[in-house]
Amino acid sequence: MNISDMILLAIANLFRTKLRTTLTLLGVVIGIGALSSMVSLGTGMQKNLTDAFLENDLFTSYRVTTKNIDLEQISGGNFENMEGFLDKPQTPLTDSIIKIISNIEGVQYAFADIQFPVQLSLEGYDIKLNAQGLPATSGQYKPYTNLLAGTFFQTDNEKSVVVKWETFRKMGLVPLDKDNLVVFSREDSLKGFKVVDPDSLLGKELVIKSKTLNPLSLAISTMGGKVPDEKTAFREVETRLHICGILKKSGSFAGQQFRGGIYIPMETADDIPKLGFSSIWDLFDEEEVDSYGSVYVRAKDIQDMEIIRKDIEALGLHTFSIADQLEEIKKTFLIIDSLFGAIGSVALIIAALGIINTMLMSILERTREIGIMKAIGGSEREIKFIFFVEAGFIGFIGAIFGLGLGWLVTRLANIILNARFPEEGIPVDLFYFPWWLLAGATAFSIFISLAAGLYPAIRAARIDPVKALRHD
Repeated sequence: MNISDMILLAIANLFRTKLRTTLTLLGVVIGIGALSSMVSLGTGMQKNLTDAFLENDLFTSYRVTTKNIDLEQISGGNFENMEGFLDKPQTPLTDSIIKIISNIEGVQYAFADIQFPVQLSLEGYDIKLNAQGLPATSGQYKPYTNLLAGTFFQTDNEKSVVVKWETFRKMGLVPLDKDNLVVFSREDSLKGFKVVDPDSLLGKELVIKSKTLNPLSLAISTMGGKVPDEKTAFREVETRLHICGILKKSGSFAGQQFRGGIYIPMETADDIPKLGFSSIWDLFDEEEVDSYGSVYVRAKDIQDMEIIRKDIEALGLHTFSIADQLEEIKKTFLIIDSLFGAIGSVALIIAALGIINTMLMSILERTREIGIMKAIGGSEREIKFIFFVEAGFIGFIGAIFGLGLGWLVTRLANIILNARFPEEGIPVDLFYFPWWLLAGATAFSIFISLAAGLYPAIRAARIDPVKALRHD
């Protein structure tokens, strides 16, 4: 027999016992459905996290500081190896250093990371948060291109401000976004939160109140030998800027919580009166030197990150980036995917037992037929091949329908989870079926089926044709 005849014979044999074949297929379908849905949950979680990072700049940016800050060490309360943390930095972050960093190959741009506390007032709504100064060139890159309304400021000295969606939300004014439906809690409704047209907020005057030292109060207190009162030691200054743009709501993993609530042109931010030191050592400097606590550096591509880091550290500075933790993140998700895959594989292994049972029953029913095939010249290899085709066909068809079942189950689970735990109306796709999962699940199903058919195929090939022909 040629190969095509053996394949047709194997498939015909399966259809002779439709009920048994269907039940065996259902076992494989359920097994692949469980496996694919489990793994797709792990890959979906990873995709949501990495996409959110890549949509912003968390994987392509550095925070440059004068000291190496070990966040894990500080959070654990271990200060044994931090004796030099309060030492005066050898390489202060000045404008000249920023210029040097900007000229490093692979750096898109760099600027002083200026953040300061302010109180905002808008038509009777008040909120306290951090303001951040940004150069106008930031408006060309994510996440600052993701505007709900208006435009990003065009120059560094504009008297304008870009406000985050979350900032208005905290005020009680929720800009309408057709892509993100707003869900108010009972507490929000009691506070009087309301939805507003984002365009109606553009051009409005935002009052920014900042604090700065009061030299006159300090001088009077010093002359009188008194400790300056907290209320008189600082004075409040108002700056009025116009809203030029509103940033869209960011995702859960976007890292926007580490940034300010409003963005001000860099030169305008410099002109706003505020506490005029970024480091405690600035209080002791006799000469006025513009130094900063940290510098933001954005790379052109993630591949440039390592080279940039080495060049910055060669200046005696230190860097921190989420990209440094990327390998650890990948390892964590690999472990999660492996656990989910192992759980899903249990159902497929149980299905393999069903395949073995089906094939053995088929041998008992077709013993005489196998004997005739061998008597007319059929080789053991051909007998094995027929049974392997039967097992492989079950695995292949089971994988196709199993992937379909897994996809339907994950769609249903996704709808239920989004309805049960809405995130301001933003639907989150928790499951992801990449091509390698589809191909891998299909290959794994066929492999398990062939492995399950190995023993029945060998047993069928070893049947004595004389005894088989006498079999009733």
